[in-house]
Amino acid sequence: MTIEDRDDAYVVGHALAKHTLSHLRSTSTEQVSFRKGLVKLGRICGYEIIDGLMETEFVSITTPLAETTGERVKGLDDVVIINVLRAATPFVEGLLKAFPRAKQGVISAGRDESAGMNEEGEFPITIDYVKLPEIKDDDTVIVADPMLATGSTMVAVLEEILENGSPERLLVLSAVAAPPGLVRVSEAYPEVDILTVAIDERLDDDGFIVPGLGDAGDRAFRTT
Repeated sequence: MTIEDRDDAYVVGHALAKHTLSHLRSTSTEQVSFRKGLVKLGRICGYEIIDGLMETEFVSITTPLAETTGERVKGLDDVVIINVLRAATPFVEGLLKAFPRAKQGVISAGRDESAGMNEEGEFPITIDYVKLPEIKDDDTVIVADPMLATGSTMVAVLEEILENGSPERLLVLSAVAAPPGLVRVSEAYPEVDILTVAIDERLDDDGFIVPGLGDAGDRAFRTT
């Protein structure tokens, strides 16, 4: 297992995840390659979630030659993936390769950067659209957003989700996270598990992760 518990978050230490993230960080990575990299990273993270955070069970199997015992992952049909629009779209595409039967929801949420951060390091958040499937008590809900910066957006998203159900496990997945975001989400929702590929150094004065990888949505959709 290559998931390490770092108190405020679980960190994916898989070599291919780190390799892919390094590719995403580089300014020389153009749009198509960046988007494909997010898909690849989502797939790797999905497999790591299965391997490190989900349980297995023994089952009886009949092969063409004999009866035997096999092992299967529990709860693969009880996964809900929430796409935080828009940057998470290719990230979720990769996750779905690991969880092809997952139910999907979308939340369009974004921070008002023109307003700037307040003294507490928070941004005003606007939620424009919410479409969620039924969330059951035995579900594992994965909320995907490549960047966990101040945590303002994620806290607003989690509030929307928990108003619609109480899953058995609620997991926030990011490619890169900053310490203030980890603290804000953990303090607001201590029951939530945070999983990221890297915990970066800090936020700059505009609330962007440093060293980070830039604006994931702009880079993936070529809107800069």
